[in-house]
Amino acid sequence: MTGATTARRLDEAEALRLGTEIQRRIGVKTSRHEPLARFTTMRVGGPADLFAEIHNLFELRAIVRFARSRDVPLFILGRGSDLVISDAGMGGLVVLNRAEQVRIEGTVFTTDSGLPMAKAATVTKDAGLSGLEFGLAIPGTVGGAVWANAGAHESDVQTILVEASVIAADGTEERRTSVELGFAYRESTLKHAAEGVPEVVTWASFRLDPAEPAVIAERLDDIRRWRQAHQPLGMPSAGSVFRNPSPELSAGRIIDELGLKGRRIGGASVSEKHANFIVNDEKGSAADVRSLAEEVHATVRRERGLDLRFEIVFAGDWSGWVDGDVPA
Repeated sequence: MTGATTARRLDEAEALRLGTEIQRRIGVKTSRHEPLARFTTMRVGGPADLFAEIHNLFELRAIVRFARSRDVPLFILGRGSDLVISDAGMGGLVVLNRAEQVRIEGTVFTTDSGLPMAKAATVTKDAGLSGLEFGLAIPGTVGGAVWANAGAHESDVQTILVEASVIAADGTEERRTSVELGFAYRESTLKHAAEGVPEVVTWASFRLDPAEPAVIAERLDDIRRWRQAHQPLGMPSAGSVFRNPSPELSAGRIIDELGLKGRRIGGASVSEKHANFIVNDEKGSAADVRSLAEEVHATVRRERGLDLRFEIVFAGDWSGWVDGDVPA
């Protein structure tokens, strides 16, 4: 399946040795067999072989370069949205990015990649800067938003990005513009790095427009009300499952027209509120979610001849999964 990732597993001895070295060299605590479900918005996923949480860019840069130098598979985790982690968990080193420092210079807003987009929207509102309001509808971090060229409410990252700083596969850090990041609809070059060797966003700068905080607050309220009316916000989900086939064609509308709202596999179901959301409403497993997503994908292809592209990523150890698996 497009977007699925599987990194090699670390044995106990390797995980213990690497964890000890990370703590000694970088000063970041690690844990083994850390359950990952609580770090994702879908609330599914098994344990990480090795897990660390960082809180600033020094730690982020150091731990990424540590993993590179030792050929350790690396996965950077933000808010865990647009993500379904396998029930078997995730191999290698999983790093939870909590680097959230911000800086405002005139109309340019610069932030560490671990800042939630929703928080970026409110911070810039308080500073009287408009342009990041759509971030309120993005459940991930700034780093994830740059990675995906995330967007909502007729705006996206490409529209406002000045530049982002990226640690490349060889460990060097460089600044890249929107053009250099290859932005397209929900797309960037960052999505196509070698498996286990991600290019990591450390910070990003956005050019915004001055506006009265009260005016910006009204826009945020409009977005908040729209989301409450149209999306299943009170239930675990990973956000939109599929990309829209075109600006004029909505994946959710297609799925709705095929009568798939309410379709269930195990504890996962197609949302009755928005057909492009799968919700985990009965303590479902990652396998439930993926099986249902595969079934919806197959139904749309069979009935409409459309090969919907997944917006969510299926990450972790899916080695026992065969593409197209759908329980009867």
